[in-house]
Amino acid sequence: MLPKLNKKRALFVLTKIDEFLAWEQRKEAERDTRFVELGRYLCEVRAGQYWRLENLKSFDEFLERRFPESRRKAYYLMSIHEHLPPQARKDLREVGWTKGLELAKLARAEGQHFDCATWLHKAREMPKEQFRREVEKELTGSETEPHEIIYFKLYKSQIPVVEQAIETAALMLGTDKSRGYCLEMICADFLAGAHLDDGNPAILLQSIQQFFKFLPGEQQHAFLEQLNGRAS
Repeated sequence: MLPKLNKKRALFVLTKIDEFLAWEQRKEAERDTRFVELGRYLCEVRAGQYWRLENLKSFDEFLERRFPESRRKAYYLMSIHEHLPPQARKDLREVGWTKGLELAKLARAEGQHFDCATWLHKAREMPKEQFRREVEKELTGSETEPHEIIYFKLYKSQIPVVEQAIETAALMLGTDKSRGYCLEMICADFLAGAHLDDGNPAILLQSIQQFFKFLPGEQQHAFLEQLNGRAS
């Protein structure tokens, strides 16, 4: 059943979101200080279906209007609100929304065992990239592999296509995956398609190996069993 539409509350929340987005454009250097509240309001819009007040068809359509360049940030802010305890969200203004997302990953994975105070302290003290590696180490139990930051130019007309592709891959893989991880899958998919028929079989094999990593453990096991059955 559809929730009863509270028009007065919906109008208030939608107005607040527009105020935040307008404020973000004016005060980009200070934008992180209010991201927690924005995430809370976005969650309320989705739960109460306030987007119906604007005669929209879905919450995704609502996000497309408010976040035309990428809805990914909106989902990040909502994840922070949904997974971090209230006392953590209160202090997140000091560390910024990107570190807040890393904290949300930990809180979701560790549940009641999440040591909020310790990780907030680390978030305040560590640079952004170092903190991300520290979180990944905690989640995986191992150091992250060596990496490089690659820069290349995109024309403004190309950005929507690239953002949409990465966003689609994130929805398939899970929003906790990095943009680099999503880009790897997109490239592996392209290589596999390019070498299906008369291409380089070594590249095709490499692409298949990359796809195999994306499968959950049970599906990896089922895939290997199927291969062994065909081989025998």
